[in-house]
Amino acid sequence: MKYSAWFCIFAAVALAACETVQTTQGGAVGVERRQSMSSLVSSSQMDRSAAEAYAKVIAEASKKNQLNRDSALVARVRGVANRLIPSTSAFRADAPRWNWEVNVISSDEVNAWCMPGGKIAVYTGLLTKLNPTDDELAAVMGHEIAHALREHGRERASEQMAQQLGVSVLSAALGLGDAGAQLTQTVLEVTLSLPHSRTHETEADRIGVELAARSGYDPRAAVSLWEKMGKLGGGKPPEWMSTHPSDQTRIRDLQNYSERVAPLYEAARRR
Repeated sequence: MKYSAWFCIFAAVALAACETVQTTQGGAVGVERRQSMSSLVSSSQMDRSAAEAYAKVIAEASKKNQLNRDSALVARVRGVANRLIPSTSAFRADAPRWNWEVNVISSDEVNAWCMPGGKIAVYTGLLTKLNPTDDELAAVMGHEIAHALREHGRERASEQMAQQLGVSVLSAALGLGDAGAQLTQTVLEVTLSLPHSRTHETEADRIGVELAARSGYDPRAAVSLWEKMGKLGGGKPPEWMSTHPSDQTRIRDLQNYSERVAPLYEAARRR
């Protein structure tokens, strides 16, 4: 291999170098893991790309007449979001000022997600098939918001972009062409297609129950919600929630952390 090819590969490795960051405060639940983020993917880049990706999803739903068709459902979902959003300050001072957007998409899919920067979608299949209480809906939305607060999408995009850059540079060095991908497409993939890791799911579970509690929603509803999803999926929750089956370990973790934040719930109810 020519020296220029080796130089390109080493340059790609250098560009993809990661920095260790702490995206959130630990909160009462104590989520303290430091995260590895690529210097190629900044928070602001993710937010811009997420806004573009979200606009595409919303435009497609609108084109198919699937966007916000039931005004009562939309009001309910946005009402829960509006109570949860101020509580995000417990984890990130900047989060309440994000350009939040909340929409309901008509689909049989049991699904909900929150892109970087606070771009939320809830699917009607989740609302009709699970028939969640407001406390349970807050558990779902708190979990998804937690992924955005912890920048789990940026973590996964960092991994993807580093891999893509390495392949792209190596391919260019070998005369095989460009194998890179746009960040906006990567955001779509990590939000809608790729499952979260067990670590990400656990962090989102714990932060989610605290967000619910601080907002005056019963955090123990996360347990009943999980049990509903297990029954709906024949013992396995929907893909959007976890790559793992609903097991007693996760139920016990939710019970434990729900009790830990119960005083926050009681305090919020008294306000």
